[in-house]
Amino acid sequence: MAISYKDSGVDLDSYAEAMTRIPALLRRTQNDRVMPLTGGFAGLFRLMGDNNSYRDPILVSGSDGVGTKVKVAIKAQKFDTVGIDLVAMCVNDCLCIGAEPLFFLDYLALPKDDPDLIAELVKGVSDGCVDAGAALLGGETAIMPDLYSEGDFDMAGFCVGVVEKDELLDGTSITAGDVLLGVASDGLHSNGFSLVRKAVFEIGNLEIDSYIEDLGCTVGEALLVPTKIYAELVAALMGNETTKANVTGIAHITGGGIAENVGRIMPTGLQAAVKRSTIETPEIFNWIQKLGDIDREEMYRVFNMGVGLVISVHSDAAEEAIKQIEQTGSKCWVLGEVTTGDEPGRYVD
Repeated sequence: MAISYKDSGVDLDSYAEAMTRIPALLRRTQNDRVMPLTGGFAGLFRLMGDNNSYRDPILVSGSDGVGTKVKVAIKAQKFDTVGIDLVAMCVNDCLCIGAEPLFFLDYLALPKDDPDLIAELVKGVSDGCVDAGAALLGGETAIMPDLYSEGDFDMAGFCVGVVEKDELLDGTSITAGDVLLGVASDGLHSNGFSLVRKAVFEIGNLEIDSYIEDLGCTVGEALLVPTKIYAELVAALMGNETTKANVTGIAHITGGGIAENVGRIMPTGLQAAVKRSTIETPEIFNWIQKLGDIDREEMYRVFNMGVGLVISVHSDAAEEAIKQIEQTGSKCWVLGEVTTGDEPGRYVD
């Protein structure tokens, strides 16, 4: 008896239906620097657009995923926000170099063709790209029935940006006395979800639709708040002559927490002295800590604790930088300072 691809778990007709929904989600993110390529096998992007020219451009790339936050999306059967997380995790890393995001590619892996699920996931990616000002240039949807269990999926993303060589934020201009500015996160973002899920669903024995009085929402609503994208904020800093000349480094606070991630950008002999007492930690972190009986130091080692970015800036420009950041709608405050020392990142309280 003859068999078909569909018999093995891959329905090409269903896949074709899913793909008809994607072009519109790409088009809403694209500008005149994206070149048309009918039937092409790749995406084309003009580095030198009509209104864009560079003296000495450096391409910046970043790749990441959403981690086990996808398991929460599956529990909630809500798939239109994790794509925003995906874009944010990649774009925010590129922003740390001072780059302008140019374009984004995604990779989706599923056990079977599901046009509705694929469309929701890509809509989230599209929304994130609009927020980041990056063109969604293309991607890949992989159907692998023997690798993923029914109902599962995974996703990865890839961002490319550009920065002038002499405006590169590589940490070399950080000096002792620089002020460290904390920029608020929107909550958990996309890190530490294996610990979150253990605390909430195993130890707390809660359901995805359980209502949490302390948070004023359900578990699913609290955990699926998407990662904040800081593209507008960084563009404002790099577009202002005063702050552009005085911002010395940016750290994206992801896995490893505040001290470890800020420490990554410190030159040898300098350290980031972070004052935890300055942080207004969102209630979701306190709730998870109590629910899972998690040690305070472990919380600060795993989560952002309310700090999405840390920006190092020369002290005489700190006030102007705070003003620029707050004008983009983000909360910002003095989190600490750069001092001499051998420990790249440390908490001083």
